[in-house]
Amino acid sequence: MIAVIDYGIGNLRSAEKAMQHVGAAASLVSDPSELAEATAIVLPGVGSFGRCADALTSGGWRSPIADAVAAGVPFLGICVGFQLLYEASEESPGAVGLGLLEGQVRRLPGHVKHPQIQWNRLEVTADNDLLDRNVESWMYFVHSYAPEVGDETVAVCDYGGPVAAAVQAESLFGVQFHPEKSGEDGLALLRRFTEYVEGAR
Repeated sequence: MIAVIDYGIGNLRSAEKAMQHVGAAASLVSDPSELAEATAIVLPGVGSFGRCADALTSGGWRSPIADAVAAGVPFLGICVGFQLLYEASEESPGAVGLGLLEGQVRRLPGHVKHPQIQWNRLEVTADNDLLDRNVESWMYFVHSYAPEVGDETVAVCDYGGPVAAAVQAESLFGVQFHPEKSGEDGLALLRRFTEYVEGAR
């Protein structure tokens, strides 16, 4: 079972349905103890970094997530769920991320429109398990903040400069865009994540 974390933030069912559409046995889970039985975990997120971080804390999700990632359970963060993989964000000073990846989430450059709400082309910068370097992909973005580009970054988009769009660190994945809203390219990414999960079992 691919567990889609239901922590009361945003339209979580759209992520669940997109996963099911590509053949994944995905289900919303509202009890953190259920993560112990999951073959993979998806953390969506919309709104502010601080609100999502608070919801993870109040719902008791932090330790089960850390335990699952430490055990090598494939984990995919989407949009703010991607940003939460990091330590903190300029958007919400004092709010604590999951700290699964080092670094900060920063505001997009000041000379571009905020938020970025558009389709944007990915430039795949490193080999990874979700995106093909030889295939041009366009994804749908809605955000004003993004993590800094780091060693874990495997794809960027151009929005006033290179913006981290996807990461992979072993079985930990994150995407800044919304694959569930990105048509066939987004579904192809979710399909590859599902295939990765099957191969990791």
